[in-house]
Amino acid sequence: MITRRRMISILAGAAALPVLGTVANASVVNWRGVALGANANIVLDHPNADALLDSALQEIARLEKVFSLYQSDSQLSILNRYGALAAPAIELLDLLNISARIVNETNGAFDPTIQPLWALYAQRYAAGAKPSKAEIADARSRVGFQNITVSPEMVSFSKPGMALTFNGIAQGYIADKVAQLLRREGVTDVLVNTGEINAIGIAPDGGAWPITLADQQRQLSNAAIATSAPNGTFFDQQGIVGHILDPRTGLPGGNWQTISVIDKSAARADGLSTAFCLMSKEQIHAVSGTHEVVFGEASS
Repeated sequence: MITRRRMISILAGAAALPVLGTVANASVVNWRGVALGANANIVLDHPNADALLDSALQEIARLEKVFSLYQSDSQLSILNRYGALAAPAIELLDLLNISARIVNETNGAFDPTIQPLWALYAQRYAAGAKPSKAEIADARSRVGFQNITVSPEMVSFSKPGMALTFNGIAQGYIADKVAQLLRREGVTDVLVNTGEINAIGIAPDGGAWPITLADQQRQLSNAAIATSAPNGTFFDQQGIVGHILDPRTGLPGGNWQTISVIDKSAARADGLSTAFCLMSKEQIHAVSGTHEVVFGEASS
């Protein structure tokens, strides 16, 4: 199964470890695991670190039951299977609302209804073939965020065969939700990495959290960052067909080898970085907001 793993390395945990070994406070925990198919890391310095970490992991598990494509009983899987979902979770409604804004801002470069195309490419290349033009056109006919009806009572598709994926935004959303949970518990300094990063306060060494991108290091405090790389994962064994598909054409795309977005919200940074991979610098700069874009090399 192909998963969308982000091309970003985290130095905060590793860099902090020598410091942690010298401090008197033994309450620091550094957890590593997997969330939504991506490497996840939480570094937490707090007197109740173990209990807080348990709460954070429970929150991740709870949100995976909403957004996971790989759990058959998740809300997203049920919606995709039946084309409708009654009594959707408030988090599903929230993420649909965030997604709708990014869809509009990027003129459809970001569109969570791309799942029929994603499934087509994954299935064909797993079988050693590639999708035909007719198959791509058919899958594209079932892509379009405007074909979702959303209310607190029901989420439904207006076309049969539609499906959603939040692989381009859910990791950031979960990072935000875990960070919010820890803030409510009084935590002032924590790095949450669920594939995308939300950095609160300062690192254990007293400085901002150091984050390493492909060709530079950034310092984050009370900010989030997400990175997308079209060639981070490939559909084919030859490493030619990148995993980010353009909803507007149905074809693999990517104007940048890597692109990162820094924002207050990891969800928004996540969705924007996914879309910006497929956009020119001029189009990217036309998207308003307080975010910062870190451009990698342009794709050849």
